[in-house]
Amino acid sequence: MRTSGVLLHISSLPGDFGIGTFGENAYSFVDFLYESGQTYWQLLPLCPTSYGDSPYQSFSTFAGNPYFIDLETLEKQGLLKADEYKDVNWGNNPESVDYGLIYVERHKVFKKVQKHFFEKTPKKYNDFCEKNAFWLDDFSLFMAIKDSFDGKSFLEWDYDIRLREKSALKKYREKCKERIDYYKMLQFLFFEQWNALKSYANEKGIKIIGDLPIYVALDSADVWSSPKQFMLDEDLNPIEVAGCPPDAFSKDGQLWGNPLYNWEFMKKDGYSWWINRLFECLKIYDVIRIDHFRGFDSYYCIKADSKTAKNGVWRKGPGMDLFKDIKSKLGKVPIIAEDLGFLTLSVRRLLKQSKFPGMKVLQFAFDSREESDYLPHNYTQNCVVYTGTHDNDTILGWQKTSKRADVSFAKRYLNCKRDLNWGMISAALASVGDTAIITMQDILGLGSEARMNIPSTVGENWKWRILKKDFKAENFEKLLYYTKLYSRMRKD
Repeated sequence: MRTSGVLLHISSLPGDFGIGTFGENAYSFVDFLYESGQTYWQLLPLCPTSYGDSPYQSFSTFAGNPYFIDLETLEKQGLLKADEYKDVNWGNNPESVDYGLIYVERHKVFKKVQKHFFEKTPKKYNDFCEKNAFWLDDFSLFMAIKDSFDGKSFLEWDYDIRLREKSALKKYREKCKERIDYYKMLQFLFFEQWNALKSYANEKGIKIIGDLPIYVALDSADVWSSPKQFMLDEDLNPIEVAGCPPDAFSKDGQLWGNPLYNWEFMKKDGYSWWINRLFECLKIYDVIRIDHFRGFDSYYCIKADSKTAKNGVWRKGPGMDLFKDIKSKLGKVPIIAEDLGFLTLSVRRLLKQSKFPGMKVLQFAFDSREESDYLPHNYTQNCVVYTGTHDNDTILGWQKTSKRADVSFAKRYLNCKRDLNWGMISAALASVGDTAIITMQDILGLGSEARMNIPSTVGENWKWRILKKDFKAENFEKLLYYTKLYSRMRKD
């Protein structure tokens, strides 16, 4: 079945309180997708952000980002008063998130919510805590202890609690009880609001594509609570870390710094950590895009004390062994494999054996020097076609910064003299790929100012927001026209 959808992260939704939320504008965006005939809404990871505000570096792979909790909804529930949040300075630029301001002010407001929440605790709260105890207890304790150490990495905590000695765990559970309850409350509110929004989307025939980073952050509840799953020394310091080797885009490679998995231990353990992770993902998403899929075939290892990614080595990953175990425990999991970049024969073999659709990104197609697998005439049906991803410039930004020969080639290939964004959008929708995903920035015809992320940089990423006025008829009508033209209309 031919389908299509739009990529827009929650943080990029419009609103008056500094960052996109699960509030009224999220429901309006679902309506936009519905009215334009779409089947999918693709998001970036919904987990809480840590260093650099990246959704790909989180304090927990299971928890949700409390910034997305809608404050107006809390007011309607009697958990906030209007003057407790509407008079706060949430930033002066409605098209950009000020994460420093959000961090300070959101937690001030949430402290007021906590007071109201525990005066009359909802009955569903205790059930939520019991059902999610296997990750929620460790996460809330981790965050509470982190606060008591002024936000320091768990590797800088006192040795006894870093290594989870029983007496230390007992001490901090008592010492930090109020703060533990605070983080549990935020997770309850997050999932209550998210589940309501997802139900609304699903009722309208809109499915959610969620994004799952292959790795987790070193400073996370995941690593602290399950150290045996990772390649760590006896003090829980990483032995080697993840990244990418040097290439045409980065002469030093990319040093991500994530701890690597102890695949040997994971296999003996029946891959239980991964199975639990995917099981929880399937509760909140309809389809899961796994970032850096090639890491399951072979992964790049860099010594933990390295300053660059130049001198890493490749090691063999779990391959189909992992996905066979996942299928035996969870059945057929709807996965999109992010297979971008240089692919070896063994990676291609893994993708073929798994039968997961890979990705085709149109912006990668127009190298005037050589034939590209990303040109639409080379696609197969079992793929997901993207105009660009969160790591790409917008199409109009690409048009301005790319080589003239490449842009000229794109215009000739697409038979497009103007509005190159719609030339690429229509090419993605016209292609034989089963699914096409269009970034919202390209639908709006925005330039580099709307770029979401520049890889290997920190400080100015993940900030872009849409304006409410952009939810206008001409945008969804044009998207609807092309969606109908190329037989990708949602089947209600």
